[in-house]
Amino acid sequence: MWAFAILAALVLLAVLLCLIYLSFRTARFPFIQTVSGGRKKIAVLFALAIYAVVSSLLYLRLNPVNAVICIVHLGGFWLLSELVFLIIRKTTGRFPESSAKSQAKGPGIWLPGTCAIIFTIIYMTIAWYLCTHVWEKDYTFESERLKGDLRIVQITDSHVGATFDAQGFHDHILRINEVHPDIVVVTGDFVDDDTTRDDMIGSCEALGDLKTKYGVFFSYGNHDKGYFNDEAKGWNNQDLCENLEKNGVRILQDESVLIDGRFYVVGRQDKSEEMRGGSRMTPAQLMDGLDPGLYKIVMDHQPLEYDEEAAAGADLVLSGHTHGGQFFPFNQIGVLTRSYDRSYGHERREHTDFIVSSGIADWSLIFKTGCKSEFVVVDVHGT
Repeated sequence: MWAFAILAALVLLAVLLCLIYLSFRTARFPFIQTVSGGRKKIAVLFALAIYAVVSSLLYLRLNPVNAVICIVHLGGFWLLSELVFLIIRKTTGRFPESSAKSQAKGPGIWLPGTCAIIFTIIYMTIAWYLCTHVWEKDYTFESERLKGDLRIVQITDSHVGATFDAQGFHDHILRINEVHPDIVVVTGDFVDDDTTRDDMIGSCEALGDLKTKYGVFFSYGNHDKGYFNDEAKGWNNQDLCENLEKNGVRILQDESVLIDGRFYVVGRQDKSEEMRGGSRMTPAQLMDGLDPGLYKIVMDHQPLEYDEEAAAGADLVLSGHTHGGQFFPFNQIGVLTRSYDRSYGHERREHTDFIVSSGIADWSLIFKTGCKSEFVVVDVHGT
């Protein structure tokens, strides 16, 4: 809780600094200088009023978090643009910045900001597209522990209601059916506190329309059980379980199941269960007693305990949670702070393949940079 409060305070401070910086720089634009009669304080206040209106529109059209993301990106790109123009000015003598005394309105005043605004609009539009459109991500592995071939599809971090509703989720399910999966695993954050009851039910029904050989398996993420009052969202965890099971989805909470006598599916309880006053089994406890000669697929929402899972005999560990690191260039912050072992993609430790998906949607945010939304298709070729 303290970590969240500190993070929120730092974000608020960053936004305030961005607004102050943007207001002072925008106040130098010729049209604002004209409107303010050249009075600096009036120009800054006028620019601040513009950003207050823009922020309010973003707040109403998107949400507070996405409004903050847009403002912070604009501030960062503006600062970068001014740095680039400074380097050009120092090395070539072009775009000289007008002196404060002359009050000239040369390109050195308005061009960096104009470039920053245009680039931010283009950049955030691309980021929105990368988040709200879904790609197929393919991996291929070989294993001596698997008899025959196996096609696995992973769905994670749908956060239904964030970037698509139940109908949108169903559309993605139809795409997944086209790749003919043998098994589908849903590795957490299927729903969220903002998911309506109708969307929760409709999305469970969508999972029931999956056409697979071995079925659909579900493990919990940190958002599935919710953080807020069940009455506010109109459903609870029992409702979710009932609707998943009614549509043929097998829920695994620190459990394993043997499929077709040739591979296991192991579903780990999410790490967040410990924060809720519960517990979860270690990888060694979960896989104790399982046939060491058979292939083991582990569903673990948060990409943690890679060494322990490899030592316990897992062959494939599928995770989400990180949303691919979300924003460039901060993709690796979680790894550097040891919040998780990997932010995105494939890693092999000993004989174990680890995959972290960026997720089929997003939580609250509707922008992704440095990654894109996806569902994962894993082809495992056995002996």
